[in-house]
Amino acid sequence: MNIKILGGGCPKCKRLEALAREVAGELSVEATFIKVKAMDEIMAYDIISTPALVIDEQVKASGRMPRKDEIAEWIRTAQ
Repeated sequence: MNIKILGGGCPKCKRLEALAREVAGELSVEATFIKVKAMDEIMAYDIISTPALVIDEQVKASGRMPRKDEIAEWIRTAQ
């Protein structure tokens, strides 16, 4: 599973990555985490604002901090 965090490295982006890593660990899911900071790469996902969470090339959230249970559900359904 590939999990991408889209954003320039702001505190919310870092928190989103930490939360996604925590959830993946709790679910014992092997995931590759990729930070996407280049604006042209971020814009390829057709999002309005960051941070954004992309799981296996599907945008799950953008412009907000998703709840832990939301992230867990997205990871479970992507397996």
